[in-house]
Amino acid sequence: MDIVERFKKYIAIDTKSDESSKTVPSTPGQLVLGRLLVQELREMGLTNAKQDEHGYVYATLQSKTQKPVPSIGFIAHMDTSPDLDGKCTNPHIFLYQGGNIILNNDYIMTVEEFPFLDKLKGKEIITTDGTTLLGADNKAGIAAIMNAVQFLVNNPDIEHGNVQIAFTPDEEIGRGTDFFDIEGFGAEFAYTVDGGPLGELEYENFNAASIKLKIYGKNVHPGTAKNVMINALRIALEIESMLPVNEKPEYTEGYEGFFLLTKLNGTVDYAEAEYIIRDHSKAKFEFKKQFFREIVKFLNYKYSRELVKAEITDSYYNMKEKIEPHMEIIELAKKSMIDLSIDPIIKPIRGGTDGARLSYMGLPCPNIFTGGYNFHSRFELIPVEDMKVASDTIVKILENNVKEK
Repeated sequence: MDIVERFKKYIAIDTKSDESSKTVPSTPGQLVLGRLLVQELREMGLTNAKQDEHGYVYATLQSKTQKPVPSIGFIAHMDTSPDLDGKCTNPHIFLYQGGNIILNNDYIMTVEEFPFLDKLKGKEIITTDGTTLLGADNKAGIAAIMNAVQFLVNNPDIEHGNVQIAFTPDEEIGRGTDFFDIEGFGAEFAYTVDGGPLGELEYENFNAASIKLKIYGKNVHPGTAKNVMINALRIALEIESMLPVNEKPEYTEGYEGFFLLTKLNGTVDYAEAEYIIRDHSKAKFEFKKQFFREIVKFLNYKYSRELVKAEITDSYYNMKEKIEPHMEIIELAKKSMIDLSIDPIIKPIRGGTDGARLSYMGLPCPNIFTGGYNFHSRFELIPVEDMKVASDTIVKILENNVKEK
């Protein structure tokens, strides 16, 4: 089975995660995909492949060297973002010759909006039909790992150490490592294969927190509302207006953090709002959280009552401080990319990965590319060649791990 066949098979399974669910995994489709992956791994000869009670898939490809080399892990997540339907049964596969891409009558990818398209001329690409996610985040990572394992099984003369494989559920809703068995996984370090365009290599990510606001208003008839009514929805808008205008996702890049209003609903009487906070700097991250607390404190003082309650929860932290003592992991990936004539693109992740939390759990775990673009969007796409190169990079990392000993 080639990598495109694998990828198409995986994206046709609906694995969209669900933050409101109390089960693990949060949706049954992830169990379906996990069972398929276990079956495929066993068919390759990895008899120890298993899916545990929480839906995590683990397997080991046994060492093919006598050298005492570190055991390396490769990890991808099975769920797709809740932002859009995740069951892609009608992908478009074609040779891209340039220009705008028509997904359907309603959605067009323009070169003006997506200038990176110019770099993809002459490549075979896979897009959605505009109605769903493609699922490259992170089924391209799964396909790359599975393709690499199949290649190593078919070429037993290639020396490599133990290869630990894991596929996790619910990464997109921040639960991907809640039940990850690091000890049983058995890797000394690992890579998540969850990055974007060709060459990405990342070991810095956002510090992240979520905020849930409960806003208590007072509803009376508007004809007699003077000095009595308190409009909870207007208080919510007041909170949004107090946040720095230039610290919103649409105005930030690189190391710049942001506040993002993700949900707002309610009535005059009561409203709820949800925010996320992101920043690479731990100091700026803590300042942003405190800034929000001060807004709540000020509004409750202004209106002489406790109108607003805030619940602030940390989600994950910047893995940089956990990776920097182990920069040989980054150098191994860099060298492997260069050996494949890829220019490593080392930059901060403007998001998070399972690797961030795993690094804080004791498993150093930077992130490497899948080749995909426009994740979490109906405009998601992936060049076939770049997904194949992601698989080649996995193999090269394992080869170089042996050569350096």
